[in-house]
Amino acid sequence: MKAITISRYGAPEVLTIAELPDPEPVAGEILVEVKAFGLNHAETYMRSGRWGDVAQVTGIEAAGVVAEDPSGGLALGTPVVAIMGGMGRTRNGAYAELVTVPASNVVAVETGLDWADLAAIPEVYATAWSALHDNLALAPGATVLVRGATSALGQAAVNIAADLGATVVATTRSRANAVLLEKIGATAVLIDDGDLAAQVHDRGLVVDALLDLVGNSVLLDSVAAVRPRGRVCQAGFLGGLGALGDFNPIADLPSGVQLSFFGSFVLGTPDFPLAAVPLTELVAKAAAGIYHAKPVRTFAFEEIVHAHEVMESGTAGGKMTVALG
Repeated sequence: MKAITISRYGAPEVLTIAELPDPEPVAGEILVEVKAFGLNHAETYMRSGRWGDVAQVTGIEAAGVVAEDPSGGLALGTPVVAIMGGMGRTRNGAYAELVTVPASNVVAVETGLDWADLAAIPEVYATAWSALHDNLALAPGATVLVRGATSALGQAAVNIAADLGATVVATTRSRANAVLLEKIGATAVLIDDGDLAAQVHDRGLVVDALLDLVGNSVLLDSVAAVRPRGRVCQAGFLGGLGALGDFNPIADLPSGVQLSFFGSFVLGTPDFPLAAVPLTELVAKAAAGIYHAKPVRTFAFEEIVHAHEVMESGTAGGKMTVALG
């Protein structure tokens, strides 16, 4: 099979197309013929070596068809999406014509979406849904602030929260993105200057829940932006992976504020079963246009180096995918 391999850790040009042996599924795995895959910032960290030694083939999500299921549970040719399950980290991932995935991380889907559009959904929508529902317990009528809303994950969160009936406050660093965020469901858009708590309080906003996709660099400001007994969930690292220095919970965490983290790498594990995420419903809402989930750009397999360059430039403006064939 053809696969995009990490020839060595480094810049985008280390991604090289090579011929590798076809993988063979063992019991508990499914072999997926990849039709398209989504691009995720996590893959730039894997490629660069910043996350230590990882699999030769990266890629944490895919859309395709079942090529083999040793259990007989899914018929040959069944359309599926696959997420995580160690892909790209401890086992070869989705940047290939074929990939083996734990059966617990594969979901059968029926949709009229084309492969490139379908591949834009699994990772970001499953993550956003989990963070909003499980960590933040978001309910209709509540106010949620999505920090880092123009990212692919942020846009998914805005879509899901608005459809749920929540009031969505979205942030961006550029006023030019305000129209996009309002189009997909944001009631208000704030320009993130690093001091959102002051903006929230000055505007008289009462924030019940905050989804922080920027990360440690703004975490103290995020916990100060929610109401007493509000919730904050950190689920991204757009601001980098630097540690939060000198964090003192007694001094820095407002009384009653609940702080949690959600990492999508747990999806499909016994404690976080993928069956608990309504992926088929999320796909159906994207297909119906309820969610604005269409990728902003789709690359060919051979354009992977350029795709990573665009992803790292921060100019994508949303989810990007790669189509095979």
